[in-house]
Amino acid sequence: MASSTIVSVMLLVSTLLAVALAGNMDQGFDITWGDGRGKMLNNGDLLTLSLDKASGSGFQSKNEYLFGKIDMQLKLVPGNSAGTVTAYYLSSKGSNWDEIDFEFLGNLSGDPYILHTNVFSQGKGNREQQFYLWFDPTADFHTYSILWNPQRIIFSVDGTPIREFKNSESIGVPFPKNQAMRMYSSLWNADDWATRGGLVKTDWSKAPFTASYRNFKADACVWSSGKSSCPSSSTSSTSSSTSSSSWFSQQLDNTAQERLRWVQRNYMIYNYCADLKRFPQGLPPECRTS
Repeated sequence: MASSTIVSVMLLVSTLLAVALAGNMDQGFDITWGDGRGKMLNNGDLLTLSLDKASGSGFQSKNEYLFGKIDMQLKLVPGNSAGTVTAYYLSSKGSNWDEIDFEFLGNLSGDPYILHTNVFSQGKGNREQQFYLWFDPTADFHTYSILWNPQRIIFSVDGTPIREFKNSESIGVPFPKNQAMRMYSSLWNADDWATRGGLVKTDWSKAPFTASYRNFKADACVWSSGKSSCPSSSTSSTSSSTSSSSWFSQQLDNTAQERLRWVQRNYMIYNYCADLKRFPQGLPPECRTS
């Protein structure tokens, strides 16, 4: 009798714990626009955004971050998603904002999604790199990660790095390091440019278009009331709150560099650092250190 009671209590505790852990999207984000098109489902474990002809939808993180490793699992709009954009990014506010972007440009059925990345520092962007993916991002969830520390920004997909943007302040290139950023996501209509430069328009007969999100994780320094949750001596390896022995000082090892080169060799379709027509006076200075 006593053993069965213990088992019952353990089952109850594990159930309560599972419910608590399942609420991570609800705990981490607020749906900020869309008039009901954004939804929290499965006790907050799943968040969906939808787009129809009247409106898209979006959400933002409750917390602001100043450096961190951000992971999110996304399943993109299936079928004919031409004209739609699913944006997932970190951004600060103001005219001289910083921003780190993942944008997924919709497609005609059977064509690949384009993964568009960009980095803004002090209001200046124009640092686009674009990729195809080596899987169907609409068939299942995949993990899209931003690692942001004082030395570099690394974009990764399912743990494979696809892009690294290094701190090049030594040659006069601003780097995002002084402005806290929230995590945002939105699903919206951009058929004036998103698919084949705007040649393919959104087919509203396929609406509503829906993207899904789950398993958000932020191993990061939370910024609140002008202070960071991380100690000022963030390089201390004893600081568990920054996990500084990993992401705060993380760089690409030889294996990761080889995987990065594999992606860029086989799946990169645009690199601003190779666009001589766009920069006839010379490529941006950070391109020389990439």
